[in-house]
Amino acid sequence: MEPTTQPSFFARHKTGIIIVLIIVVLAFWGVSKYNSLVTQSEAITAQWSQVENQYQRRFDLIPNIVNTVKGVAAQEQTVFGDIADARTRYAGATTADAKAEAATQVESALGRLLVIAENYPVLQSSQAYRDLIVSLEGTENRISVERMKYNQLVQTYDTAIKRFPTSVFAALFGMEAHAYFDVPEANQKNPTVEF
Repeated sequence: MEPTTQPSFFARHKTGIIIVLIIVVLAFWGVSKYNSLVTQSEAITAQWSQVENQYQRRFDLIPNIVNTVKGVAAQEQTVFGDIADARTRYAGATTADAKAEAATQVESALGRLLVIAENYPVLQSSQAYRDLIVSLEGTENRISVERMKYNQLVQTYDTAIKRFPTSVFAALFGMEAHAYFDVPEANQKNPTVEF
């Protein structure tokens, strides 16, 4: 009688080892994907802070522009009130969406203010006013760039959490899409001011 050989440990537990390896690989993938989504979400939050920094710069300039225009165009009190209301709404906003909506209201009122200012040659010749407008234009450009970066990060993140199989994983951990910064249709029209 010939001696029988025992199968190796691997041969006896081959299926179990393969299942454990698959679980380990999936766990590593899950941790990696989770960390990637958290990193992307935090990048969006940081970019929104950059947008807010530029808004703050704009809000710091606005009182100076308003006061300069007030000296020449005192009858335009409605626009001055609209700007003050929009700034107050922004200060009281607690979410990125609410802040974006309030910032859009500021843009609309500021646009009307600039149209009014164009109708006053005395104001246009003031060096202080021109300097403020140049600063505002630079700030508006910075805001535009920061918004664009914010929307790009949101697009990357939102696309990632909507793609399968990451969508299942994102839903499991309650990761939700971020909102894009959109300009409402009402604010896409040029302001008109009638005297």
